[in-house]
Amino acid sequence: MSAQDEIAAVAARLVVDEGLEYGPAKRRAVKQLGLPQRTALPDNDAVEEAVREHIALFCADTQPTELLALRRLALYWMERLERFRPHLGGAVWHGTATRLSDIYLQLFCEDEKSAEIALIDLGVAYEPRTVTGLHQRPVEALSFHAPSRELGETIGVHLLVNDLDDLRGALLPDSKGRRPRGDLELVRRLLLDEAEI
Repeated sequence: MSAQDEIAAVAARLVVDEGLEYGPAKRRAVKQLGLPQRTALPDNDAVEEAVREHIALFCADTQPTELLALRRLALYWMERLERFRPHLGGAVWHGTATRLSDIYLQLFCEDEKSAEIALIDLGVAYEPRTVTGLHQRPVEALSFHAPSRELGETIGVHLLVNDLDDLRGALLPDSKGRRPRGDLELVRRLLLDEAEI
């Protein structure tokens, strides 16, 4: 097994068991394995593949139910924020989420402050911060915790507020040719398909 494979496997365990994001999980994996800091890291596709393997081995009985609950919670917030053209991304969209995963919604607004105003109107206490967005440009993220009755706990929800013009580029296929995120209609369809299984 190469060093990159080892890093991906350890990072996958940290992602699934501790809810870490890929970047921090890879860096912590390097540390845990006692490798030099400058060791080449596996790409996110390799980590995602290792996450899928880890879930299949250790969480196959619980993960599908947890993923379904997270997708339902994401849909609830997408419907509440429908006027901002929400798109679900990350592990909840790609199917690798567990109860420790956060929900990431990309919003596309004509006026970036309108999303904040909507949260205030909904009585949601949120924390604003600046993060790297879709095109490696800084965007505002509005983060809050939302209760999930199905999971019996609160889940982190992050709204990344993009300019309306960024919507077109947001739907380009990822490195595997997949849709990187789904709109309200696609998430509804995904949940309908899962209900039929």
